[in-house]
Amino acid sequence: MTYVAAEGRYNDMVYRRCGESGLRLPVISLGLWHNFGHTADYETATEIATTAFDAGITYFDLANNYGPPYGSAEENFGRMMTTTFAPYRDELIIASKAGYDMWPGPYGDWGSRKYLISSLDQSLKRMNLDYVDIFYHHRFDPETPLEETMGALDSIVRQGKALYAGISNYSSEQMQRASKILNNLGTPCLIHQPRYSMFDRHTEQDQRLDTLEQIGSGCAVFSPLAQGLLTDKYLKGIPADSRAALEHFLKSTDITDDLLKVVGELNDIAAKRGQSLAQMAIAWVLRDPRMTSAIIGASTPGQVTDCIQSLKNLEFDDAELKRLDELCPRETSILFG
Repeated sequence: MTYVAAEGRYNDMVYRRCGESGLRLPVISLGLWHNFGHTADYETATEIATTAFDAGITYFDLANNYGPPYGSAEENFGRMMTTTFAPYRDELIIASKAGYDMWPGPYGDWGSRKYLISSLDQSLKRMNLDYVDIFYHHRFDPETPLEETMGALDSIVRQGKALYAGISNYSSEQMQRASKILNNLGTPCLIHQPRYSMFDRHTEQDQRLDTLEQIGSGCAVFSPLAQGLLTDKYLKGIPADSRAALEHFLKSTDITDDLLKVVGELNDIAAKRGQSLAQMAIAWVLRDPRMTSAIIGASTPGQVTDCIQSLKNLEFDDAELKRLDELCPRETSILFG
């Protein structure tokens, strides 16, 4: 059956301008990570993606090594582009990244010009695309000259393989250096993508939003739910299909009594706000208007719909923010060091 997007898909979504650019992104975006590889059910993955688009989520975030196995999330999205989203290509913001391990040998990792350009060429083939809207360098490379890495991003944009350049997992100082190089080349840094949640506040400690405001870039954060910890799923034990049970980037030993006590108190605050904990966690990330978008992961269409409900209450009063700071201090980051 041919997919037809919902007519009212733009009615309720909120869009924010990305830094000083002309591009606006939905405040909630969809990450196509571990639930979109070959080990996932393709029909469910497609339904998650169409549910997101029907609700006004136009930004789909991928990377070369998303899967498993590596590349398979892009391959599955390429199938979706052919069978489902082809008529809507100009309504989509599709992003990919390179910077982590992808293929064997010295040219399949980090930030060389060789790796970034070769990786994007592979990604475009997997996704059946002529270009991506945003191409990110996935992490800072301490051994490759930053001029080489940023020069590769500039070349990629000038070749028409990407419309915008972005960076991910860079410190505030590294962002300033990268932005200066890109500006001098004539390809501004559109956006930065850090990890950020109530349980991981490194972005605040490093004053990255202040830096991004200074350089005119937007911010799209990943893991706003801290791998599912900022939901109610672990309050009654560890579900068999959860990341902690499957040991996917989260271990069952991480779910301690002290952690659950904090989660329980956060859940109570969310309930008083008329939200689920997940909805409050997303709203908290978006409380600063400089935050362009929160990238969510989902294993069911219902999770996408639930997360979007966070938009009904994005405001926090001073008492709420004070208590959240007490429960989740800026100086500490639960699980992530």
